[in-house]
Amino acid sequence: MSIVPEGWGTRAASSGVQAGAPLTRIHGPASALALVGDALALAERALAGLVHSDVAAVPVVGGYLLASGGKRLRPALTALGARAVGWNRDPSRLMCVGELIHLGSLLHDDVVDDGVLRRGRPAAHRVYGNAVSVLTGDFCLARAVLLASEEGGHAAVTQLAAAVTEMAEGEVLQLRRAGDLGSTLPQYLDVIDRKSAALIAWCCAAGAFAKGDAAAAAALSAFGRGVGRAFQITDDVLDYAEGTGKTPGADLRERKVTLPLLYAMAADPALRVALEAGPPDDSELPNWIARVRGSGALDRALGDARSAVGEAVGALDVLPPSDARDALTVLGWHLVERVT
Repeated sequence: MSIVPEGWGTRAASSGVQAGAPLTRIHGPASALALVGDALALAERALAGLVHSDVAAVPVVGGYLLASGGKRLRPALTALGARAVGWNRDPSRLMCVGELIHLGSLLHDDVVDDGVLRRGRPAAHRVYGNAVSVLTGDFCLARAVLLASEEGGHAAVTQLAAAVTEMAEGEVLQLRRAGDLGSTLPQYLDVIDRKSAALIAWCCAAGAFAKGDAAAAAALSAFGRGVGRAFQITDDVLDYAEGTGKTPGADLRERKVTLPLLYAMAADPALRVALEAGPPDDSELPNWIARVRGSGALDRALGDARSAVGEAVGALDVLPPSDARDALTVLGWHLVERVT
């Protein structure tokens, strides 16, 4: 079985990766993930056990979402961060912490947003109902906190609690600003830094927290923050891109103010006026997507994402050279370059 999770490409590393020291064995995302392939396989098996419960509904709902796949980005970053700081324990269970938090947040998000599909399948709450989906999400979050304590110790679980607090705040901010076309760039960045980047930062630094290496933890957290911001910006760009395998325009249909739409409205003020009158219907959506694309907003947003990754990679300079550090760099750039 391939150790490269579904959704990860095998294109060569971006030219941005080449700016520092020459890479050794790491030539792209596939070889970066292969470096921790055994740990990823162990973590995948561990996840199945971690969503088990004597309460029958919990493993059914948790297993339904788990079986739908996903990139397993957070476990990969946890393994590579731990390897980069020389944490010599088996990281596979620690790798599950971020993924359990992510699973719990997805179960909650789909109820809040009344989502229809998740990873190409009906969202869990559409199959099992809102109440059991929310409570299974709570189970995943609680299981992750306990696991962080068991595998990472006091610093790891304390920092995880802080990250989950940020995630909840980010979700509330996003909900309150839904459809607010007056949202600003700082407000957008505040939401994604809390909602997405905080957990990715924890995952990158989890091994350093467990090892008790504060300097390395700070560097890896900074890397994760930058990469997490870039990851979310790129996801927002992908909503307007062609050839992704997804139907574009979901964010625009909801008048969700992401970075591409912010930049498009700045370049084309009439677009905001039109959106203020109401969301586009299905017949109008292709034209409105074309207006966003034609404004140059996608390239501008991707430029911001690349800048975030560049700063993030610079934070790794305090770590000793290693294949793991190179792999983090490659994956950081890949999260942006996957859009091209």
